[in-house]
Amino acid sequence: MADSEKEDPIDDKPMPLLEHLIELRRRLLWSVVAFLVCFAGAYYVADDIYYFLAKPLADILREQGNPDPHLIYTQLYEAFFTRIKVAFFGGGFVAFPIIAAQIWLFVAPGLYRSEKRALLPFLCATPILFVAGAALAYFFVFPFAWRFFASFQSNTGGGGVPIELLPRVGEYLDLVMKLIFAFGITFQLPVALTLMAKVGITSSAALKRFRRYAFVGMFVIAAILAPPDIITQIGLAVPLIALYEISILCAKFVEPKPVEV
Repeated sequence: MADSEKEDPIDDKPMPLLEHLIELRRRLLWSVVAFLVCFAGAYYVADDIYYFLAKPLADILREQGNPDPHLIYTQLYEAFFTRIKVAFFGGGFVAFPIIAAQIWLFVAPGLYRSEKRALLPFLCATPILFVAGAALAYFFVFPFAWRFFASFQSNTGGGGVPIELLPRVGEYLDLVMKLIFAFGITFQLPVALTLMAKVGITSSAALKRFRRYAFVGMFVIAAILAPPDIITQIGLAVPLIALYEISILCAKFVEPKPVEV
């Protein structure tokens, strides 16, 4: 055995392929069970999740003089399937740490001790950044965007016909959940770039060289993921640019140092 392997051992023991497949099945089974339990719990409290997701819009409508804001549905099955979507959203959100832990328990035995120490901070940062992105969307982007969209209501309208916002529950919640996931996933940018720098795929110098192209790419990503309004797109693009700058600093800290001859 090489000296490096003695100093940096792998805690795994040799296993035949069949046992690896059995272990994979066990981890998948625990992940599925965790999601189903969380889904059932989220379905039970779906009304509370719905109220939480609808609150930003309800607050804006009340500000604009609507004392009884509400969402509508125009198809018989729309409310039921919307409840299912809300349960999937809540169940996936709660079950994600458990599923990530099962993936780690399957992969970790095959890693060197130093690799585990290197990956652990990234695993801890992933849910934190996801929640931070979701919180940014919910508490800052939604109020500005919904206020902009709701401002087109009119008590008189054309020819004295009022223009009133009556959002469909399915369309509204689809948009909200899409944006929350979009913000949460794009906030993984520092984790992805720092990990790439850690293994030598990129470097802080390369990230600096491609900074201007990256900034353009951030606005393109925001235009694809966000609704077609400038407020939401800027609300996603600006944090991405800030996260890219943070990624450069993190990459410089973890990238392999050049070996002096």
